[in-house]
Amino acid sequence: MKGCSYDNAVTKSTFKIFKTEFVYNYHFECLEQLEIMLADYVKWFNNIRIHGSLGYLTPREYKSHNH
Repeated sequence: MKGCSYDNAVTKSTFKIFKTEFVYNYHFECLEQLEIMLADYVKWFNNIRIHGSLGYLTPREYKSHNH
């Protein structure tokens, strides 16, 4: 939300993780390769990668336990 420093912190943290784990580790030969690898990364990030801020659950697990 505009003006909410907590939202901004989460966004900045997420983009830092994204750049560190994905952007800086790959060279993409074409847009199609980027799209495929990005879709795979998002699936991994949401379904397999645990997040300390979510009690060491994946976002999917956290959502299913809390909603």
